[in-house]
Amino acid sequence: MANVLTRRRLRVTGTVQGVGYRPFVYRHALALGLAGYVLNDSAGVLIEVEGPVDRVVELTRRLVDDAPPLARVADVATEELHATGAEGFHIVHSDDTGSADVPISIDTATCADCLAEVDDTANRRFGYAFTNCTNCGPRYTIVRSVPYDRPATTMSAFTMCARCQAEYDDPLDRRFHAQPNACADCGPQLSWRPRATDTAVATGSGALEQALDAIVNGQIVAMKGIGGYHLVADATDERAIAELRRRKARDDKPFALMVASLADARTLCELDAAAEAALTSIRRPIVLAPRRPGAGVASGVAPGLPELGVMLPYSPLHHLLLTAARRPLVMTSGNLSDEPIAHDDDDAATRLGPMVDGLLQHDRPIHIRCDDSVVRSTPARLQVLRRSRGYAPERIGLPFTSTRQVLAVGAELKNTISVAKHDWVVPSHHIGDLEHLATYRSFLQAVDHLPRLYGVEPGLIAHDMHPEYLSSKWAADIDLPRLAVQHHHAHVAACMVEHGRVEAVLGIAYDGLGYGPDGSLWGGEMLIADLVTARRVAHLRPVRMPGGTAAIREPWRMGAVWSSLANGNDAALQRATIGGADATTARAVLDLAAHPSSPITTSAGRLFDAVAALLGGRQRVTYEAQAAIELEALARQIPRHQAPRYEGCVTVAACDDDARVLDPSGLVGALLVDLDGGVDRAVIAAGFHEAFGRATAMLAADLAAEHHLDTVAVTGGVFQNSLLSEIVGRQLGELGVDVLQHRTIPPNDGGISIGQAAIAAFS
Repeated sequence: MANVLTRRRLRVTGTVQGVGYRPFVYRHALALGLAGYVLNDSAGVLIEVEGPVDRVVELTRRLVDDAPPLARVADVATEELHATGAEGFHIVHSDDTGSADVPISIDTATCADCLAEVDDTANRRFGYAFTNCTNCGPRYTIVRSVPYDRPATTMSAFTMCARCQAEYDDPLDRRFHAQPNACADCGPQLSWRPRATDTAVATGSGALEQALDAIVNGQIVAMKGIGGYHLVADATDERAIAELRRRKARDDKPFALMVASLADARTLCELDAAAEAALTSIRRPIVLAPRRPGAGVASGVAPGLPELGVMLPYSPLHHLLLTAARRPLVMTSGNLSDEPIAHDDDDAATRLGPMVDGLLQHDRPIHIRCDDSVVRSTPARLQVLRRSRGYAPERIGLPFTSTRQVLAVGAELKNTISVAKHDWVVPSHHIGDLEHLATYRSFLQAVDHLPRLYGVEPGLIAHDMHPEYLSSKWAADIDLPRLAVQHHHAHVAACMVEHGRVEAVLGIAYDGLGYGPDGSLWGGEMLIADLVTARRVAHLRPVRMPGGTAAIREPWRMGAVWSSLANGNDAALQRATIGGADATTARAVLDLAAHPSSPITTSAGRLFDAVAALLGGRQRVTYEAQAAIELEALARQIPRHQAPRYEGCVTVAACDDDARVLDPSGLVGALLVDLDGGVDRAVIAAGFHEAFGRATAMLAADLAAEHHLDTVAVTGGVFQNSLLSEIVGRQLGELGVDVLQHRTIPPNDGGISIGQAAIAAFS
């Protein structure tokens, strides 16, 4: 039976293009003595193979079990054909007909083989900043359409030299059909342009040398990378970092660092095994980890924070620069504060030129801008906070199969979009805050590009319920059916998708602000939710936001509100003036807190802002969640077992809408008593986290039991606070509840489009 001749068509789906899958099939087919062919098409990889049954079966096994490092095989479908007596096995030209339905590989860090060539003085690619192969290099940021072949990428303008073409054509070479394949003779080139000139004054290695010389002499350089421009400066130079902050208009927000090696990263941060694995993975995210005492970087890199964000080189250009610099470098997004990263050369010259002393550029176009991803190392787990380069555009499995094709357009802040089809959803790279025109243009590019890339023809557009979000307004202008998804329902759904859940859960959604069906600004919610409906069963005590968005920029305003609830207006007025507000302004803010013009909110994020301000911390913020981040850092100074419990200070009451109300005003009052009594601020901050987290968990567990649910999903931007997340998760576990918490999908608004897409696809 084993020698019986058979012919089979094998349809391989998943991430199987641009990852060396066809030459992998070719090599194994030859080794097994099989005949047939393999090709790429718009659905994946198609193989027709002929030979003895046992050998065909063995090849089919290897397609999954021995796949190339970057491949992610979703399925191998088999169809029996009539044997033809064919001889030889071939790789044939891609078939670009049909609808695109194949994942594009992520941009991946340079592999060890390519780095060895870059460092080898005898190799023809020695010092070449764009060395890559089928196992590494840019993919998503250079591809315009599928199938993933060179003419469909931004490398189409570069004609390979004879030696590169020979590698590209040889199925046994690791550069076979590596679409960005090139060398110094035929590929992209570096150029150096000082700010004072409009033209390049050096190219190739000379450009890199001049950029390096500028950096080590305290200057700031804009460097074009894989997904956009970075602003680069010597991280050990206090003056350079201060000047970078001034030029970038970034007062306090921490800068990301790049170091040459894992050993260098260990000198700056305390890294556990999970953090080290993330740093050295093909994804190469920025990893936030506790800084070591005396870490050798300027104080201005991450002022007042106990963590540093560090990453390793992920391109040959980074590798060459960091190896030569012999010091950590700030490698921050090439933009003005809050604007999108620059990726187009003309845009970079216009927006970044006045901010830098020179531009290190290259002539390979970036089709899709893609910021660095960010993950946080916590005692409990590694958590993705920004899902972008190295993660996008990977498919995420849905826990159901949909008959709809969906485009979800996300929220206003930390915007991403997603497309859903069959049993998967694909979130885009991090786009950013849509209030900026350049970011909105990036959003428009994404809603055009991502559906085309994945062959999605949307029959339904999902958007946030907030009518003033620009993403919602865009959806309203499109002539397609629309589904408005409540913000916190989307948060819970994203957490459910990550854990493969369809059944109803009790969702805790704590964040800054999200539009509620009642027209108020929600943000401290407990919902009974599945992928169809969500019902509010509890929320934080509603309070007013005096001055609206001014209360976000100035946390002392929310401090005044919560202080007034705890101790009355007179005490709140006195405390506000102690905090730095003048009496007239403080009185006006308290008047606004009672005025109908001030919006009502249940936001947990605003509560954390209030406590931070009341404890003498941040009164005005320069970046999102700054006060809450610093409050967590303060609390982290105290071991959990030493934190006061403030038992009974958070109360629960019934509400007119049949929902429970979690009221922390008594807790705020107790914190202020201790503060006035001279108790250490860090101890009080730790006690606040402990009491609020435990009260949240106990109410959630009670509600879950009441509604016959055994699972609680914990989500929302406030749960980027790993201390709160740890307290809530552990307490729920001790109460016998199954807990779902984010790992690979951001808990913040970066995950909203995933939840929107799932709800729309399931409906």
